[in-house]
Amino acid sequence: MSTAVTRVALADDSVLLREGLARLFQEAGYEVVATFGDAESLVASLDGPGADGSDGSEAPTAPDLVVLDIRMPPTFRDEGVRAGIAIKAAHPAIGVLLLSQYAEAEYAADLLDTGASGVGYLLKDRVSSLDELQDAVDRIVSGGTVIDEQIVRELLARRHDPLSTLTAREVEVLSLMAEGRTNQGIASGLHLAVASVEKHTTSIFQKLGLDDSGTAHRRVLAVLAWLRKGA
Repeated sequence: MSTAVTRVALADDSVLLREGLARLFQEAGYEVVATFGDAESLVASLDGPGADGSDGSEAPTAPDLVVLDIRMPPTFRDEGVRAGIAIKAAHPAIGVLLLSQYAEAEYAADLLDTGASGVGYLLKDRVSSLDELQDAVDRIVSGGTVIDEQIVRELLARRHDPLSTLTAREVEVLSLMAEGRTNQGIASGLHLAVASVEKHTTSIFQKLGLDDSGTAHRRVLAVLAWLRKGA
């Protein structure tokens, strides 16, 4: 893991939550380079005049990760999601983490459907743990995908067939797989051997009619795309 400090920019319309998140990220060892009260201001800081120093001013410190609330001014609907998608399109190297108090699977799917890597969607309660926060941030900045387990459960609950063909252990493996966990991560979480996880994974793909595409992000996309068919 790089010794460089991960730079974070935050956008949340609540001053208290925004400042609280900033302190939490700082306590976790990250550098908070900017905070904003709306998504448009954050996007403008990356794309606006002088953002690259071309106007003769000193270029600002670009973040490695942007953290966005989902519902922000002016409509309080999906501003954070749309901003995250725009940021990934213009700045693929910047990680995007959506934080919300709402578990809305369609928003996670909208972000994942772009095909971009280095994205995540967590519930705000999740960041109460520094360990959970650090794990999520490090995985996203490294190009991984992080989906909150509650959202994964909601997606799983929408489908009954052929999910009904999965064993209880395979459902556990699928849930962790859809969160973006590697086989090693799944093995650690379920206290299984990696070889056992690989066997369960192969069985899951066969039962769900999915191709094992070889990369963790594509694997998450494949699972979520299949699950959404029955939404």
